Amino acid sequence: MGFDQLLRDRVVLISGGTQGVGGATAVAAARAGASAVVITGRRPERAEGTLARIREAGTTADFLQVDLTDTQSAIDSVEETIRRYGRIDCLVNNAGFVERGTLLETTPEFFDKHININLKSPFFAMQAAVKDMLSRGEGGSILNVLSISMHVGQVFLAPYVASKGGLAHVTKNAAHAHRFDRIRINGVNIGWTLTEGEDAIQRAAHDATDGWEERASAQLPMGKLGQPDEIADFFVFLLSERSGVVTGSIIDWDQNVIGALD
Repeated sequence: MGFDQLLRDRVVLISGGTQGVGGATAVAAARAGASAVVITGRRPERAEGTLARIREAGTTADFLQVDLTDTQSAIDSVEETIRRYGRIDCLVNNAGFVERGTLLETTPEFFDKHININLKSPFFAMQAAVKDMLSRGEGGSILNVLSISMHVGQVFLAPYVASKGGLAHVTKNAAHAHRFDRIRINGVNIGWTLTEGEDAIQRAAHDATDGWEERASAQLPMGKLGQPDEIADFFVFLLSERSGVVTGSIIDWDQNVIGALD
């Protein structure tokens, strides 16, 4: 089966799909034959370029404005996708919130924002998607975008690590619960990746200057940061039936090996 057939006739919903890894995944899904790709985000102006690329691939594209601090907004995005296209076959919970905060610095409000966006909204988006998949009895595929920081993470990502760690366990729990429904649910721990959001964070939080990505890449084993288009192709494979029976897997997509010591 060629790549252009992996998601043939599938309806795909991607949260945080306007740019970065989510945007690349939306375009890759369209090129893999999806019949419709729906992307969500907070800012409509960021969606135009990705929507155009989806349509260039011959796929119907939609944008839904969603604020994942409000869990009902996540549920509504799934239900609206179903209303427009009659079904949802693939859900990618990609949108995330990552801000700096140590254990001692984190306030309850700051913690709750991470949990609402990174754990609670994906949980209930999965719930809404699984309900539709069960009603049709045709199975489906869900992918939760996690982080390599889930394993331990930097000390300044305490609430982020908590939220992604929670989502990893929810992924496995839901996969176990619905394996006989032929609904496959997996997660991917992404390592350091070059996106628009990462560039903004590096500049705002770490005083990075122009050329930071080249300097960082030179220190990495593969000589580059993770690339959104490479991750997107991997996501499409996991969403597709070509990945076989794989479910409940949490995959490290990184160039450093967790637990290894030099």
